[in-house]
Amino acid sequence: MEFFDCNAFIGRPARREVYPPAVDAASILAEMDFCGVERALVWHVAQFDASPHLGNELLAQRIAGQPRLAGCWALLPNQAREFPPFDEFLAAMRRAQVTALRAFPIHHHFFLNEVAMGSWLAPMVEHRVPLMFSVAQGADWNILYNLLAEFPKLVCVICDHGCWGEDRRFRPLIERYPNVYVDTALYLLDGGIEAFVADYGPERLLYGSGFPACHFGGMMMAIQHARIRDEAKAAIAGKNLERILAEVVW
Repeated sequence: MEFFDCNAFIGRPARREVYPPAVDAASILAEMDFCGVERALVWHVAQFDASPHLGNELLAQRIAGQPRLAGCWALLPNQAREFPPFDEFLAAMRRAQVTALRAFPIHHHFFLNEVAMGSWLAPMVEHRVPLMFSVAQGADWNILYNLLAEFPKLVCVICDHGCWGEDRRFRPLIERYPNVYVDTALYLLDGGIEAFVADYGPERLLYGSGFPACHFGGMMMAIQHARIRDEAKAAIAGKNLERILAEVVW
């Protein structure tokens, strides 16, 4: 079983994390090696704390030449032309080994909807570029529900959703939208993995640590000891994420 983490960041955050942050690729790779994580899809905390433009540049620099690290860039509405057109942006993503995108609409004061972001979201649907949507990082459930109502074919991974009854919030989305997935970062519910797999199969659940807010090993242990078949464990640990990223249309 190989673990491919869908939800980790590098850089020194403005707020204090539970664990020491990984300030560069060497730091996060050392922690991954200690825990037995093979690969990680990472973003840079400066995308949240400073600006997506700066954070994207820093991320590209940090993961260059690191085949075990895939990148996740951040977006803003582009009416002020802060980024190039989507086709150019997509080509830059590929050069920088970036395979997914994030948005922090509350923190960065914009609307994640068709009016403000249609020029990004429509081609993301067409090219099957995943949106990593963290309900703990500058967004909320209302934004997500409205977004998916407008873009029902969007590939979306719900991250950092928490453990206190959040099934009631993400299960309706799993049932309605076939390209919605859920990560494990804060899925600390006793029997939650088993119940999810029993109802929906293992294909819609992805291993995510939330590192460094959480440790790599916590949800690794939960997956390894879940009362599900070994094939389901392997899918959640990394195969699902590999499939999603392989389906991006460049």
